[in-house]
Amino acid sequence: MNKLLVSLLLLLGIPGAARAADVIVGDPAAGQAKAVVCGACHGPDGNSMAPGFPKLAGQGQRYLLKQLHEIKDGKRTVLEMTGMLNPLNDQDLADIAAYFSGQKGSAGAADANLVARGEALFRGGKLDQGMPACTGCHSPNGAGIAAAGFPRLGGQHADYVKKQLTAFREGDRTNDGDTMVMRTIASKLSNKDIDALAAYIQGLH
Repeated sequence: MNKLLVSLLLLLGIPGAARAADVIVGDPAAGQAKAVVCGACHGPDGNSMAPGFPKLAGQGQRYLLKQLHEIKDGKRTVLEMTGMLNPLNDQDLADIAAYFSGQKGSAGAADANLVARGEALFRGGKLDQGMPACTGCHSPNGAGIAAAGFPRLGGQHADYVKKQLTAFREGDRTNDGDTMVMRTIASKLSNKDIDALAAYIQGLH
C-alpha cells in the first residue's frame, strides 16, 4: 500500500515538476544589455521622461513579462512597439523584465487641484456603483502586488494612466483577462474621474 501511494505521489508530481522546470528565470544583468533599445522611450533605468511612455522601473516582473508577451503576440496593441519585440525570445523577455523590475521607480508630483477627488476614488472607489477601491489590487501606496501580477501604479505618468484607463473604458485595451476587471472598473469612470485618478497616481509613492 505504501509503495502504491509513493508511486502515485511521484507520478502526480512529475507534471508539476516539468512545469516548474519550464519556468524561465530572468537575468537582470543580461536584461540591462538587452534593454538598451528600450531606453530611448522608457529611460535607461526604466524611468521614462516622456509622459506618454510608461515608467517600467520597479514594476512587478510578472506583470512586465505578461505585457511583453502580449504585445509581442498581438494580444495588446501598442503602435509604438510594433515589431520591436519580434526578434526577442522568451529568455530575452524574461531578462528584460527582470532588469526593469529591479530598478528604483521615480516619484512624480500630483496636481493639487485634483488630489482630493483622485484620492477618494483610489481609496474608496464608487461603492454605490459597484466600483471597488484601487487599493485592493494596487495597494494603498500604489506599489501593486507583484506576486499576483497586479501592476505598480505609484509615480506613473498621469498622461499614460489616463490613456490606459480610457482605453479600458472604450474597449480599446482588452488584455485584462476573462473577468474584464479593468474594463468593468473603467466603465464607471467619467473623464473627470480619470483625470483626477491619473493626477493622484502620478504623485503617489
